[in-house]
Amino acid sequence: MRVESLPPSRESRADRFHRFCIAAVARLPLRLNAIVAPTFLGFAVINGFTFGVDLLLLSVLHAGLGLPIPVAVTVAYACAFTLSYGLNRTMNFVSHAPVGPQFAVYVVVVLVNYLAFILGVSSALTAVGIDFRLARILAGCCEAAFMYSALRWVVFRR
Repeated sequence: MRVESLPPSRESRADRFHRFCIAAVARLPLRLNAIVAPTFLGFAVINGFTFGVDLLLLSVLHAGLGLPIPVAVTVAYACAFTLSYGLNRTMNFVSHAPVGPQFAVYVVVVLVNYLAFILGVSSALTAVGIDFRLARILAGCCEAAFMYSALRWVVFRR
């Protein structure tokens, strides 16, 4: 696939990010480039970063400040997913839809994700004795599949 590019001085960060994702996917082995969408790679990069923010905040809030797990998870999650929405909207899916209705749909998706995976899986795994950080990582794996699907086909649909 040929991608037109602007001179570096006129190209936006979103254009450079999207071009990077297209180029990286084009180099995947075993014909994975026919299966993996550039937005999936963009989602993985952005949400990998925001997941790191989530874990850092969770550690500071729970281990550092002593907040209970449900409170620490909730605050860390809210901060990370607000950041994720902004980065995915502007850098990955490059949406120009009105923010209000789109954000309302996003809030519903995040609420479902939060209840099912973040609180449900994280709390259940912590309750059976798994370290809260590992529990959050395992819940994050389930969350990733759900969130990418919801962002691509519901929140940021074309």
